[in-house]
Amino acid sequence: MTTSTQLAGLTARLADTACVRAPFHLSNGSRLDAYFDEYRLAADPALLRDTAAAMATLVPDDAQVLAGIELGGVPLVVALSAATGLPAVFLRRHPKGYGSRRQIEGAAIDGRRAVLVDDVVRSGGQLLAMAHTLRVAGAPVADALCVLERPLGGRMLLAEHHVALHSLLTEADLPSPRAGDVP
Repeated sequence: MTTSTQLAGLTARLADTACVRAPFHLSNGSRLDAYFDEYRLAADPALLRDTAAAMATLVPDDAQVLAGIELGGVPLVVALSAATGLPAVFLRRHPKGYGSRRQIEGAAIDGRRAVLVDDVVRSGGQLLAMAHTLRVAGAPVADALCVLERPLGGRMLLAEHHVALHSLLTEADLPSPRAGDVP
């Protein structure tokens, strides 16, 4: 169980480590002046472990498998799997073009209730696409977890498609990045 004091400490550590003031270009062409750098989070073993422990409290009781979205969701889902004991799967945006040619790797998912895991949720489009992929493969999806939710409509879009978003933090929880931070 994460107390409010523990969450406040974790929030401060996440802000110090992963909140960066520097240009960042989104896939839709827009630009941010500051961003949350999930690679800084994933590169810090203690911070990753503590973030996964806090996120474990958000995992629904009926979850049977955790599904991490490439690339930011993969280290999170591995750490969350270790924290919860639930098996993990790894989702590519597109099927691999060689080797196994799979889009979903890891544990078996047929009929197992999957929970999506990603680092940051903005519009929700990527999570929605991955929920569709899992559903087509036979895994019911009703929940998604993220470290940080930005208020750009993702929660509403997911809700329209019967996926509840559970975020550890929202953008309002984080202090502004320090001037001079660079990736």
